[in-house]
Amino acid sequence: MAKKGKYVYDWPRPMVTVDAIVFGFFRGRAKLLLINRAKEPFRGQWALPGGFIEIDEELEDAVARELAEETGLTDVPLQQMHTFGRCGRDPRGRQITVAFIGVTTQTKIRAGDDAGKARWFDVENLPPDMAFDHREVAQFAIRKLKRKKIYRGSSTQRPGAQGGKKAKSC
Repeated sequence: MAKKGKYVYDWPRPMVTVDAIVFGFFRGRAKLLLINRAKEPFRGQWALPGGFIEIDEELEDAVARELAEETGLTDVPLQQMHTFGRCGRDPRGRQITVAFIGVTTQTKIRAGDDAGKARWFDVENLPPDMAFDHREVAQFAIRKLKRKKIYRGSSTQRPGAQGGKKAKSC
């Protein structure tokens, strides 16, 4: 752990997390990857894969690590999408999350780390009670996805529609 230096303050500071909003197109339908939380807070509820960044970790590395730990997915191209920081979004304290968005053709997922389950959900049929503010975050990302050519185009333009084509980033 880093030694307390002259620029470390005694008063409370917000926590920083990252969330991975990963879409896939399967059988002509847009799907969103969610995990079922195995731990409190919100144990048993669906959430976006994500978690706390390490003190010496870049945001991009943290989101890739959390996605791999909780779902088994690796090498998913992710782009920083938006920052969410409404007060009260996490019962553990003041928390700000940097959300990343991406599209993959990988369909095989497995729950791990603090995820009890991992599952693809149709973007038009998300679970009603999601953890934290993740329903709002997911809806934000879905609106963004629906404006993209990858969503509006024919099935031949969607990742995976032509065999092993590499996934495009949102």
